[in-house]
Amino acid sequence: MVIQERMPVLNVEAPQTPLSPDRPHEPDLQPTLGWFSAACIVAGSMVGSGIFIVSADITRTVGTGGLLMAIWLFAGVLTFLGASSYAKLAAYMPKAGGQYVFLKEAWGEIPAFLYGWSLLTVIQTGFLAAVAVAFTKYLGVLVPAISSEPISAVIPFSRQSVLAVAVLLGLTLYNCTGIKSGAILQNVFTTLKMLALVLLIGIGFAFGHHLWDGQINWSLSLPAAQAAKGDWLTLFAFASVGALFSADAWNYVTFIGGEVKDASRNLPKALKLGTVTVVLLYLAANLAYLNLLPFGQIQTAPEDRVATAAMEAVFPGAGVMLMAAIILISTFGCLNGMLLAGARVFYAMAKDGLLFRKFAEVHPKTHSPNFSMWMQFIWASGLALSGTYGQLLDYIVFSTLVFYIITMLGLIRLGKRIPEQVCMTTRLDYAIPVLYIAGAVFIAFYLLCGDFFTPNFAARFATDFYHTKFFTSIAGLGLAALGLPVYFVWKKVRPPVY
Repeated sequence: MVIQERMPVLNVEAPQTPLSPDRPHEPDLQPTLGWFSAACIVAGSMVGSGIFIVSADITRTVGTGGLLMAIWLFAGVLTFLGASSYAKLAAYMPKAGGQYVFLKEAWGEIPAFLYGWSLLTVIQTGFLAAVAVAFTKYLGVLVPAISSEPISAVIPFSRQSVLAVAVLLGLTLYNCTGIKSGAILQNVFTTLKMLALVLLIGIGFAFGHHLWDGQINWSLSLPAAQAAKGDWLTLFAFASVGALFSADAWNYVTFIGGEVKDASRNLPKALKLGTVTVVLLYLAANLAYLNLLPFGQIQTAPEDRVATAAMEAVFPGAGVMLMAAIILISTFGCLNGMLLAGARVFYAMAKDGLLFRKFAEVHPKTHSPNFSMWMQFIWASGLALSGTYGQLLDYIVFSTLVFYIITMLGLIRLGKRIPEQVCMTTRLDYAIPVLYIAGAVFIAFYLLCGDFFTPNFAARFATDFYHTKFFTSIAGLGLAALGLPVYFVWKKVRPPVY
């Protein structure tokens, strides 16, 4: 249901809508969301389909239940450290644009522009396309007619990709009615997906027995089969990528900083509460998988759908349908959270004169940056129809980590410059971003160089260079760096700053 607010009757001398402080004749975003809605955006954006499939690849990489849990714990701690650091920045700068604003404050326009450029061209729109197609793929489990085959020789697009565009269109239309409408939908779907995860975990503990029958290998050492593929640090880093990015998008709530009431208090609260909740649920879900399934079945789950295999073990025949419904709820909520938040970055860039003015326009009644949302929809839809989003997403993992690291370094820099304002007054305050940087640098290093530590890397480079992590990492940096010439050209021709 579309919800529109009726404007209250105001004194004739009062402005009819909140106005932009920079351009008093124009409406601006308004703070309307509380801490619960903000926390739902954190948790709802984090939980997509990753938790239901990633563990299969992790177990194949590391080979023991102990390492599986260690990797999810490592990813969870790193995620919480990141959210805690961003909480300080969000409290100091609770503005629309979030991470873009943080980068601009700490380092200036160029890093901020490159982040916004990457978000617009690949990161945000690529993730939207990927999650939308994932939604339609799982819908295809319930409705087999929704297939991945081209519709016809004349129409080269699949039903899945066309339906993905339709889902993006519907959510864009809905979120253009205002952030309150989007938040209501987000609250509902985040609550449903949290309950669904709790149900999955409860079934895993109620019907399984492997946690206490001694069948799980809790060793933190690599079995011989895995050790032959690489050293411990390399495989641990490779396996951590999937877990870490299954818990990503926690920073999206900072994008809507200008629309959260009492944002200096509510944004940090939402970041910490949302990430802790998701991390604990992820750890419990993996224990549930280990409890329900023999380790070998986790490693060999069809299409890596571990959660589906777990439900099938308890409810043969019905398990597939049950998990498809749960993942549909999860991916839909993730899609909504990312879609409503991401457009605020492009709005903030336009306010700073780093995008066309049109991106900064706010609808006078709904107070949402509708033009930004429609441009986001158009590009994400193009990626969904082209099918290129999968390849692009492989390239952005490394550059996304780099932007996180630069932002954490920015927090430390601001802490040295204005410690009281950013609450960086104790050693612990600095230890949190430093620990995050250490963990992120560890993963980034092995993404870039880890291939060189694996057996027969020369043969792999010769035969499959374009699929090595080294190539995708360099390509990701290249995609971000393409924004540099765009920035310098735009700097010469851009209109006056708002």
